[in-house]
Amino acid sequence: MTSFHFGNTAFRQFAQNAPLNSISEFTVGQAVFEVPWTPGFSASLPDRDGLGPLFHANSCLACHAGNGRALEDDGENLTVSLVRLSVGTDSHSPEPKYGGQFQPNGVGGVAKEGDVVLTYQEIAGRFDDGSEYSLRSPNLNFSNLGYGAMASDVRTSVRVPQQVIGLGLLEAVPETTVLSLADPEDRDGNGISGRPNYVTNLNGSGSSLGRFGWKANNPDLIRQNSAAFLGDLGITSPLFPSENCTGVQTQCQASANGGSPEVPQAKIDSITKYMRLVAVPARRKADNPSVLSGKEIFFKSGCVHCHVPKLVTGTAAFPELSGQIIRPYTDLLLHDMGEGLEDHRPDENATGREWRTPPLWGVGLMETVNGHTRYLHDGRARDLMEAVLWHGGEAEESKNRILKLDVRQRTHLLNFLKSL
Repeated sequence: MTSFHFGNTAFRQFAQNAPLNSISEFTVGQAVFEVPWTPGFSASLPDRDGLGPLFHANSCLACHAGNGRALEDDGENLTVSLVRLSVGTDSHSPEPKYGGQFQPNGVGGVAKEGDVVLTYQEIAGRFDDGSEYSLRSPNLNFSNLGYGAMASDVRTSVRVPQQVIGLGLLEAVPETTVLSLADPEDRDGNGISGRPNYVTNLNGSGSSLGRFGWKANNPDLIRQNSAAFLGDLGITSPLFPSENCTGVQTQCQASANGGSPEVPQAKIDSITKYMRLVAVPARRKADNPSVLSGKEIFFKSGCVHCHVPKLVTGTAAFPELSGQIIRPYTDLLLHDMGEGLEDHRPDENATGREWRTPPLWGVGLMETVNGHTRYLHDGRARDLMEAVLWHGGEAEESKNRILKLDVRQRTHLLNFLKSL
């Protein structure tokens, strides 16, 4: 499952250990991921119709550029990042007029939900050696709302796209492994109290361990992909058969659709197989002295309590995913990241302060693949060090250790992260 392509296609490689007869299926799924969809019903493009009526983008690739993350221009309407919406303290209560996700686009004859922009306030800080830094605190601004004012108690959360690499491996990590890493009561006294997010099953019976998304709010790739088709493209599927129109969005309700469902299960299965078999880029410069020094700092600073370096997959749907030693630098658990990163919005069992530990594999190639270095769930961090310095809550002690580093040590740490 490792790739040795390190150029701008580093996140789009076929798993090296997969059989060659899987390449055709991989390519079919890749087409589902990359080719744009068209609105409503299309006699000329029946396999690609159903976009909207309200939607965020017209393809998966539009936001997950190169299987990474497209650049969001500062001060412009959000076209890559999405905004989750809810009211009250129940994560399943959508905003009455705008639903569970803000949609900045509408097909012909359907008014878009409006515009949304992020602005920033600079927060100055200083390392213990006197070096200065600045962090950006984001503010979300809606305008030109198409369906009236939002509820006074609306809760919002900005989410940038995540990299599409190694997802099949993360799905194959046994639940027992994830739960063995949890310590919700912090019984070992190390200040880290990761806990799993359990996601309500769509049939209403029971729940499943969450693995995917910034809050681990999807349990598997079938559901993750089906939810993205509806939430991001406005395309119905067997798991989500109803359009995402609210009661006041009458144009949306009356708009032509692309069938029922608009994306059949066969296409969901194709894109899911593709995503399961996208390879993970190998580390670069792993034996470089600076990288090795940075790795030691990463470990001694306690970062590995959450960014767990090594996991082993169990028995998976495909043999190439089974029994693999992987180094994703995640525990797939929720952690309290402090007030600075709080979005004040519950998501299944996750509180506003809790976020899933994001995998770090591939983090050093984002600039190569996507031409930028924007990190964290809302893209506020302009580089890796800013991302580190936003850590709080359970990671406060680790961040304080980083603040004590001198410029040479900080360079070593960054070189290690860039090697991942």
